[in-house]
Amino acid sequence: MSENVVHLRKNPAASAAGTPTLTLAPEPPATPVVPLWVRSGRAIKTALTHERTKGAGRLAARHTMYVVGGTRIVSRRAWDGRTASRYERMLRAAEAAGNYEVAAEWEERGRQFRAARHQRRMDLLRSPVDAAKGVAVGTGMSIGALIALGVALAIANEDIADTITPLMAVIGLIKLLITIVAIVWGPLVTLGPFVALLALWGVGRHQQAAPNWALPERVRNGEGEPITPSIVVKALRDLGVPALRNAIKEMGDAGAAMLGPIRIAGCGVEVDVTLPSGVSTVEVQNKRRKLAENLTRHEHEVFITLPEAARTVRLWIADSGALDEPIGPSPLVTDESLTADYAKGRAPWGQDLRGDAALLSLFQRMLLITGLSNQGKTAALRALVLWLALCRSVEFRIADLKGAGDWAMFEGLATVLIQGPTDEHVIEATEMVESGVQEMNRRLQAPPGTVFPLLLLVVDEAQVAFMCPLVDEDKRPYGGSKATSRYFMGCRKVHNQGRAVNVLLWQGTQDPTDQNLPKLVREGAHTRASLALGTESQARMALGDKAVDGGAAPHLLRQGLDKGTLVIASDGIDIPAGQSSITVRTHYIDTEQATEIAERAKMLRDGVATLHSIERGEQRDPLTDIADVVGDTQRLVTQDVLKRLAALNEDAYGGWSFLDLKRVLDGTGAEPYKSHGRMVIDRDRLARALANRDDDGSVSAAD
Repeated sequence: MSENVVHLRKNPAASAAGTPTLTLAPEPPATPVVPLWVRSGRAIKTALTHERTKGAGRLAARHTMYVVGGTRIVSRRAWDGRTASRYERMLRAAEAAGNYEVAAEWEERGRQFRAARHQRRMDLLRSPVDAAKGVAVGTGMSIGALIALGVALAIANEDIADTITPLMAVIGLIKLLITIVAIVWGPLVTLGPFVALLALWGVGRHQQAAPNWALPERVRNGEGEPITPSIVVKALRDLGVPALRNAIKEMGDAGAAMLGPIRIAGCGVEVDVTLPSGVSTVEVQNKRRKLAENLTRHEHEVFITLPEAARTVRLWIADSGALDEPIGPSPLVTDESLTADYAKGRAPWGQDLRGDAALLSLFQRMLLITGLSNQGKTAALRALVLWLALCRSVEFRIADLKGAGDWAMFEGLATVLIQGPTDEHVIEATEMVESGVQEMNRRLQAPPGTVFPLLLLVVDEAQVAFMCPLVDEDKRPYGGSKATSRYFMGCRKVHNQGRAVNVLLWQGTQDPTDQNLPKLVREGAHTRASLALGTESQARMALGDKAVDGGAAPHLLRQGLDKGTLVIASDGIDIPAGQSSITVRTHYIDTEQATEIAERAKMLRDGVATLHSIERGEQRDPLTDIADVVGDTQRLVTQDVLKRLAALNEDAYGGWSFLDLKRVLDGTGAEPYKSHGRMVIDRDRLARALANRDDDGSVSAAD
């Protein structure tokens, strides 16, 4: 029974006038009462949508479908074992792949299977009569044998009752077996279906025969999922290529006939896929990202190349996350006794995707490395130069047009070391290359059969030189790609003839375009390597059309994540047959380690005076210059003196010969003399000659 409640409140106006009064206040609205059935529905919805409920539902559905899927798999296996359907599928697969010889082979196998099956059925029709005869004969012989045994026992024991003893023993054994079967039969009948269900469940669980939504999260996400033939075939089927999808459907479950053996290759697996007729390899290459996703991999973890076999693609599929793991240190760092052999050795540059050592031959090969900024270009180029530094006969002339100190450890190792990004440094780098051209020309004019040591010209950040706007006093530009461009023409001349006399040019450049990396220069390199790039057109500039058409894809490397990963097109490295490029993860050698390696290289040499600039257009003092290039070396071979003088000033000394050197030193007391069969110049004699020189430049007689 409800009560009427009256709410009273004071009247503010009346209270202000001094007359307190009470007024009736409206009753506050009642809180709405939620019906019980609504509250129950919400509770049920919450319970049904709870994550634990969903997990329990997936668990129940998963294990139920394991039994259903296992039944389907076992039935299919039994059907395949009893019929020729397996041979029919393989026949259709071979026909779809255009391999008619294999198709004929499977047709013959199917015919043999049917003939054998027919023979077994005919034998089965005759088997009851044969079995009855066999049982009758066997039973008679067995009874006869038992009676004969009983007679022998009766004679031996002199007891006629022993005649039937063996027969009764067999009858007793049969009775015991019947008793055991009667006892066990009931439990077997009861447990048999459960054992069969358990076996079917085991088959279904092993094959993951359940809907994807019901599988565990780890399996749904493909984490750690191994690559199997069925996974590869499904990935190809769902690639979005109609001809490929239809061909696989016609093959039935035998789509794996397209696949070669799945081989372990480094931190992943490798498999060759023979495409059906009507499917182009380009169609598969263009679907790299979708193929990787179908294989539960990232795009950078799947590489597609073209082997020698026609209509075949080679898939290399990395283990999940394996390419994000660093590789080991360089042998240059770990082996302090390592030396280099320019002519016959191979530089340890890193590891290919199969985990094998990537060894690069540098003998008479021009080199070009390109890529986006801050991807490891300088470190990759420097690693090769450091290996060559361990060959004591190699001379280096280096221009670092970034000037951040990445090449500072070559102080005392390189005869020329230019470091800086300004136009003045570009001029010096240009003249350094031109001095290499002069040395090349001198060697080309030497007697046939003369063997020369390697002169290596290294220009890092070469795009700065190509883009330099300065012109010389003859109106010839330093940069650009015209026939009058000094740096461009110097590169072209070395590329054309330098390798014949061991004068090589290695360049590192970034973000290639036709302006900062002219076509004739990039095509003059025998070894072309690229880090991550932005576009396919840049990849074609870096490696060439053949390599990119063959599957090279530096533009698909991840900027910032794939630092130091190179795509290489060269005949100096082992590339799998049929491929035009190889992907290599290079060893990273930091500046401190590079300095230590450079110090080891310096110990192999007898002191090298490093020039930091190329002097131009000034009056030279030959005697002082000779003393400067000899440096701290006690005795220096005259040929090395001439090379250092040419590097010091090409205009003044580029054309010098031994006669010019002898002419300057005659009468000074520092004349060249023979030591150990070679003409040398002595440091101390030069110092005395300079000390005894008169003010007018002439040398007084020795005391």
